Amino acid sequence: MAKPTAGTRLRDRIGSITGGAIAWVYAALLILPFYYFVVSSFKDNDGIFESPLALPASWDLSNFTDAVRQASLGPAIANSAITTVAALVLTLVLALPASFALARATGRAGRVVEALFSLGFLIPSFAALFPTFLLAAAMGLFHTRTFLVLLLPATAMPLAVVILTQFMRTIPRELEEAASMDGASAWQVMRQVYLPICIPGIATVLLLNFLSFWNEYLYALVLIGPDTAQRTIQVALPTLKVDAGTDYGMLMAGTLVTLLPVYLVYTILQRQMQKALVSGAIKG
Repeated sequence: MAKPTAGTRLRDRIGSITGGAIAWVYAALLILPFYYFVVSSFKDNDGIFESPLALPASWDLSNFTDAVRQASLGPAIANSAITTVAALVLTLVLALPASFALARATGRAGRVVEALFSLGFLIPSFAALFPTFLLAAAMGLFHTRTFLVLLLPATAMPLAVVILTQFMRTIPRELEEAASMDGASAWQVMRQVYLPICIPGIATVLLLNFLSFWNEYLYALVLIGPDTAQRTIQVALPTLKVDAGTDYGMLMAGTLVTLLPVYLVYTILQRQMQKALVSGAIKG
């Protein structure tokens, strides 16, 4: 093997320094807005506009308490949590068996069904708003969380099925054949062979759909409405207004409260998602 020349080493060093500098610049572009967002949640409007990047004069939590009280964020967070968790569970209950069947399918019918799931990416969410409204009214579930829990998994199925199907196809068929020879049924093969290996893929589906479900605004606003007993956190946030205008400090404080569950879930699931990405890269 030829030794690298001085010119090659210099180019590699320059490339490494350039790549590191770009990474630090990109990190700064992400951190600076978040820093501004956090410090602003402890200020009033005057402090935000006069010294946007300065630390707050005092770390007073009044903006947070006012936001929670004025917008009833406690019940709204509970509603969002119930809706999101129920929709995630229903998504997995539907997507896992479908993905297992498609991953094992070898005929033309399986390819057709998989293509139909992929077509779900072509339907804009706003295009289905009016038919969804009519369906909710016809079922007598308008202005209820129940219909939103049923709707969200339907919007998540294309992505969930595509991800899980591709992940299950990387599992060697020999494992399934060995389990079948031991007398395992199809359900037992899925539960005892496929699911433990697919944990990174399942975590990826959970994380992506959690972000989508938790941040859902349009359908939550239309289907549930402004009812404080049922509205989700994203519908409650825009109600943070005062008579003199918008209190941006209180609005940012309320928004920061809604982001905490997102960071918590991401922290828990990020390693499994990274495993799924690395596994896919290696097997690909």
